[in-house]
Amino acid sequence: MKRAAMVAMMLGLATFVFGEPQASSPQKPATSQTGGAQPGASQSGAAQQSQGQQPGAPQPGAAPATPQGKRPPQAKTDAEFAEFNTAIANTNDPAAVEKAADAFATKYPDSELRGLLYEAAMQSYQRANNADKMMEMGRKVLKIDPDEPTALVGVAQVLAERTRDTDLDKDQRLDEAMKLAQRSLVTVDTDIAPRADTPQEKIDAYKGVLRSSAYAIMGTLEFNKEKYADAENFYRKSMDAFPAQLDPVVVLRLALALDKQGKYPEALKEANHAVQLTPEGTTAGGLARRERDRLVQLTGGTPTPASKPPASAQNPAPPKN
Repeated sequence: MKRAAMVAMMLGLATFVFGEPQASSPQKPATSQTGGAQPGASQSGAAQQSQGQQPGAPQPGAAPATPQGKRPPQAKTDAEFAEFNTAIANTNDPAAVEKAADAFATKYPDSELRGLLYEAAMQSYQRANNADKMMEMGRKVLKIDPDEPTALVGVAQVLAERTRDTDLDKDQRLDEAMKLAQRSLVTVDTDIAPRADTPQEKIDAYKGVLRSSAYAIMGTLEFNKEKYADAENFYRKSMDAFPAQLDPVVVLRLALALDKQGKYPEALKEANHAVQLTPEGTTAGGLARRERDRLVQLTGGTPTPASKPPASAQNPAPPKN
């Protein structure tokens, strides 16, 4: 898959934000198996009712409550929670995760945890570079939760990068990719349910990676439609969304979009930047150096010496056409 380093960063942050593979992010049942409330579960509500207030109502003089995002998914029984943890345990085997997710969804068709299992399968297939299965799992997540931002970005990415000019449904696939990427930019602020103990900077970084990925997808879609000014705009937004770890391929694609518009000095600047971010001998590194050399000839400029690229430098190719 393309954008490999960003994907790795996103997966690493996801582990921190949402929990370890044993799934500490889903909540255990709020009620016991006999249906009674857990001890202390309704004390605050009872206290408010005794004072003539509705449960959950703000106290007089208290500051308005900060709007909360989506709550973490919750198991209905201890057995459901235990089987979820068993199902998600082997995330290194995407086929096993998928099989376990299907079995869990069949046994617990109304479980709030089904989406987490299919998302784990999606990410596992992504690590295995299996785009078709990644998209299949992403679609299963979206069938359960149409606003899940990670799945929106994942499916949009596959549609944008794997659609070919010869595909009979090319236009429909690319239109869907744009809509999914656009939707993810909305739901990234409303539909992420991190663990309560997650530091805010980790949540912000996770959201930044998702936004950066969504804008990069939109840039690629516009580039392939030869709308190079729009592509430039989206690539710049992608870089601005997560400047702490720039995607070298987005930088290279920005250089290409500028080149296509005849903005050669700006294009050379970004091509030099892409060279600095990519190791020589890789696909992206070779493309960046060829683009830089071409622009040096056009402008009479000078190439910037390549510095040692970060360990996260990646190899994906720039947009076709």
